[in-house]
Amino acid sequence: MHELQRLGEQLVALAPPQLARIDLPDALREQVELARSIRAREALRRQLQYVGRLMRGDNVSADAIRSALARIDRARGGAR
Repeated sequence: MHELQRLGEQLVALAPPQLARIDLPDALREQVELARSIRAREALRRQLQYVGRLMRGDNVSADAIRSALARIDRARGGAR
């Protein structure tokens, strides 16, 4: 579960054009975008937990998201 939450944190940290290149279910994409706008620390922590829970769903492939993040990382030159 914590791994999926960290994966969600990586999605939230992406620039909008990078996030747009990743195939995500609409509900997950909406929650990731919502997390970007949250500034209160505790609220953000709860939102990231929710993003992690959404990624445990049947229609989300964590492996596909990891692969897409790896491609983006390689395109940036591996600087993370």
